[in-house]
Amino acid sequence: MSQGILQNRPLIILLFVSFFGILLLILLTLFPHGAHEDFVWRKPIVGSIFGLICVLGVLAAFFPKRCTDIFHIGKGRGHAIHGYFSEAGGHHPRCKNFSPHVFRVGDRRFCVACTGLVMGGLLALVGTFLYFFVDWRVEHDNVLMVLVGLLGVGLGLFQFRVKQRFIRLFLNAFFVLGSFLVLVGTDGLTQSVFTDLFLVLLIVFWLFTRIAISQWDHERICYACGVAVCEFRELRKR
Repeated sequence: MSQGILQNRPLIILLFVSFFGILLLILLTLFPHGAHEDFVWRKPIVGSIFGLICVLGVLAAFFPKRCTDIFHIGKGRGHAIHGYFSEAGGHHPRCKNFSPHVFRVGDRRFCVACTGLVMGGLLALVGTFLYFFVDWRVEHDNVLMVLVGLLGVGLGLFQFRVKQRFIRLFLNAFFVLGSFLVLVGTDGLTQSVFTDLFLVLLIVFWLFTRIAISQWDHERICYACGVAVCEFRELRKR
């Protein structure tokens, strides 16, 4: 029987830390400290690190199997017996219960979430170049950017309940763009390289929390499946 999210302790810990970080950022936005650091390399360093994360995220979406092999994400979960990394495209079981998670273009299957993450990652890369390397200024919109960005992060973490493909696509793109908006808005408010680097680490943590929620959701769908014969369910009984 599938575990509910409240019984999944590792996932609860990830969610607790993620939302503690969101609360901390809200407080930082409402009560920013007045002392700014005069460090000329702050933007290039932070922009390079965040840009690299975006590039790696886009590559991971294009090559999920290689990413899984490197970080051991999802191994032992049983998805492989469904053709989790099928050569025909996509990385979801070929089951009607996963139809909201995929879409087709010709004979190819694509993951809705990964497509949204790629779109958001590419847009975030453009924004990263403009803000951190071309000196795009947004001084008067920093608080709004942080709040809108945090909304995107929160919605992105819990988009697994959404059934409509287009909305799932949008929320996953908004998740990445939201992380970018939070970083830009916080940088404008604090102008602190240490705060920026802390936030970059928090964004990576949010991403791994997003992956963990997705894995839990896939298992939940499989356990609740009414198919009479399923290799996944039989394997879990052994």
